[in-house]
Amino acid sequence: MGRLIFILMLFISLQSFATADTTLQLQLTTTIPDNYSNFYTDNLQNIYLVGAPNNQVKKLNSQGDSVAVFNNSTRYGKIYSMDVSNPLKILVYYQDFATIVLLDRFLTTRATIDLRKLGITQVKVVALSYDGNIWLYDEGEGKIKKIGENGNILVESADLRLVFDDSLNPEKIIDKNSQLYLYDNKLGWLIFDYYTAFKKRLPFAGWKDVDVNDKQLNGRNEHQFLYAMQNDIDYHTVQSNIDLSNTKKTSWQSGKLYVLTKDGINIYQQQQ
Repeated sequence: MGRLIFILMLFISLQSFATADTTLQLQLTTTIPDNYSNFYTDNLQNIYLVGAPNNQVKKLNSQGDSVAVFNNSTRYGKIYSMDVSNPLKILVYYQDFATIVLLDRFLTTRATIDLRKLGITQVKVVALSYDGNIWLYDEGEGKIKKIGENGNILVESADLRLVFDDSLNPEKIIDKNSQLYLYDNKLGWLIFDYYTAFKKRLPFAGWKDVDVNDKQLNGRNEHQFLYAMQNDIDYHTVQSNIDLSNTKKTSWQSGKLYVLTKDGINIYQQQQ
């Protein structure tokens, strides 16, 4: 319920800022200094910090206390991406080894999936599905696939290379609202139903840090925040009082904006 309220409030705020040409006012509340290569936030306001260069994952709770550590860098190399949308089941993906590691809330390994043993060797994007399985885009076959923890293929799409004129190179895959979203930096948003049938394309290219809240598509560029609804013919922009040009990553969560810089992570609260 709290997340739904935040989503509605954020959407209303963005709509009003966009139409009134008003700057979104953000106040710095917390700084977590150190050298991080990435970070992720879940809906319980836990923060998962990926250290650089040690590749260690440290979990901080909503009060900023360290509650768990995952350190498996020597085995699989660099962490390519994580999905923390389910705080009880964390996905860690190592692209160089085509390996998915699933962790519990204490960051203890619960399963490991070697995609190469499944004949899947070219994968850049992976994500958890709402039912606890795993979505991925198999670049070698041009197909979206859903697999179980045992590696069984549960669902797969047609060859999407035959659907799109340009080569498909998604940067993120998101499972929300019984739909599947692929974001391609050149093609924009590609929306599929839960059986991987293609539904719609929104050609909003060049977005960074994309996400989906309810049916609102969010992202940013180097100067402002961007958003669109699925039925929009164009996207909207929102200015803020912080400089986005030198940020490495941003993430909205529970009314807060998390910003990764070269010096650490800054947490901002939206001012009323």
